[in-house]
Amino acid sequence: MSSLVTTPFTISELGRVLRQGTTSSVQLVRDALHRIEDRNPAVNAFVLVDTVGALAAAEQADAALAAGRDLGPLHGIPVAVKDLIDIAGLPTTCGSASSFGTQRADQDAEIVARLRRAGAVIVGKTTLHEFAYGATGDRSVHGPSRNPVNPQHMSGGSSGGSAAAVAAGMVPLALGTDTAGSVRVPAALCGVVGFKPAFGALPVSGVYALAPTLDHVGLFTATSHDALLASRALTVGPTEHKLMSASDYPVRDVAVAWLAPDEIAPTDPRVTQVVHGSLTHNGVDPAVAPHTHSGVLGDTDDLFRTFSTLQGREAFAVHEAHLNGEESLIDPDVLARLRRGQSVSDEQYAAADRARGQFRDRVLHLLEKHPVLAMPTVPVTAPHIDQRTVRLGDTTIDTRAALLSLTSPWNMAGVPALSVPAGHIDGLPVGLQLITNTGDEELLFEIAARVENRATAMSR
Repeated sequence: MSSLVTTPFTISELGRVLRQGTTSSVQLVRDALHRIEDRNPAVNAFVLVDTVGALAAAEQADAALAAGRDLGPLHGIPVAVKDLIDIAGLPTTCGSASSFGTQRADQDAEIVARLRRAGAVIVGKTTLHEFAYGATGDRSVHGPSRNPVNPQHMSGGSSGGSAAAVAAGMVPLALGTDTAGSVRVPAALCGVVGFKPAFGALPVSGVYALAPTLDHVGLFTATSHDALLASRALTVGPTEHKLMSASDYPVRDVAVAWLAPDEIAPTDPRVTQVVHGSLTHNGVDPAVAPHTHSGVLGDTDDLFRTFSTLQGREAFAVHEAHLNGEESLIDPDVLARLRRGQSVSDEQYAAADRARGQFRDRVLHLLEKHPVLAMPTVPVTAPHIDQRTVRLGDTTIDTRAALLSLTSPWNMAGVPALSVPAGHIDGLPVGLQLITNTGDEELLFEIAARVENRATAMSR
C-alpha cells in the first residue's frame, strides 16, 4: 500500500486564510469531510462522522466572525475527538462491543465544551484501542487504525485514529488521551506532533477513564506550533489568545539533558542516532544526564513494575462491571490485561503509589538542573498490524511493552511531554520526546521548533 501522508494544512495557515476572507469555516469543514471520505477507508481513523452537526457548527463560526467575534486560533477549525470522550447526542463506544455505545451522551465532556467555546468545529470521533488499554491500536470493535505512512503498519495506540487523522491530512487537530503513552506513541509512529500536558492541565470529566491517576487528555497536530496554539486555547481561554507565528519563539539557551534510552529499555540504535542527530544538527547539544549505579531514573525493572501495578489495579476497578457477563464481547488481549489487574492487592498498590512518589521526586530533582530532558519517543519504528513481538538485537520483546517503555515513566511523574517528528528509518517516522516541568511547557515548543525545520533532512 502507498503512503497516504500529504503536506497537511496547519491551524495557523487555515486561521490566516479564514480571517483574510478567502475561505469560510463551512468550506474548511466540507474539505475535511471530503478528505475523510477519500482517505478513511484505507486507515480507519474515524468511527463516526457528524456531517450535519459539523456543518451547522461551521455556519455558526462563520456568522460569529462576520459579526466581529473572533474566539481565537481554533475558531472555525475542523477537529476530531477520540471515541472515549463524550460529545452530546453521539455514542461513546470506547472501541468496544460491550455495553458501550448503546446510549448517546447527555452532555459534552468538559474538554469538548472548551473546544466549542474556542470556536472549533467537531467533525467526528476517532478509532481507539479497546478501552484505551493498548499501545498498538489494532484491537477495536471497529477494526485497527492503520498508519497513513504505510497502512500495513500499525498506527500505535491507544489514540491511533486521532494520530492517523492528522497524519493523513483529514483534520489539523485531534484529541486523544494518554495513560502510558497513548498520544505520544502513535504521534511518533505516524510522524505527527503529540503533546501530553501536565497531569490535570486539560480536564478529564466526561472522558471515560482507564487509570484515573495516570490519565491525561492530549493533542495531535501537524506542527509543534499548532500544538502550542491549541494548548493555549484550551487552557487560558479564548480571550487571551495570540495568533503568534513560529518566528515569535525566543532564541535562548536551554539546558537540555540527553537520557540514553538503552538505560531504560532496549532501543534500535538507528532510532537513537536519528533522534540525537535531530538535536545536534539544529544547534542543540544536550548534556548527558548524570548516571548513578541504578540509572538516571532508578531501577528500570522496579519502574515498570510500579507503573504496571498502578495501571492494572485502576483499570480493573474501572472496568470490573464489564467482566461480569460481558467477557465474550471484549478482545482477548484486553480482557487478559484487565484480569491481571484483579490480582493486585491493596498493599501492592499502596507500595507502588509510594514508589511513584519517590520516582516523581527524582524526576523533579533532575529537571531542576536540566529543564528539558530529551530521548526517543519509541525505541522502534512502527511494527506491522497484529505484530505481537519486536526484535532488537538478540532480544525478542513484547510489542506493547516496547512501545510504552520510554513514555510510561512520564505519566507517573505527571510532567508535560511532547513528541515531535525527528526523521525516518526505512521510510517510517521516528519521534523525539521532550520532557519538562509543569509551568515550563514553552521550553518544549522552543526546542521542537528547531528540530522540525530539518527533520526531513535527517531521514535515513
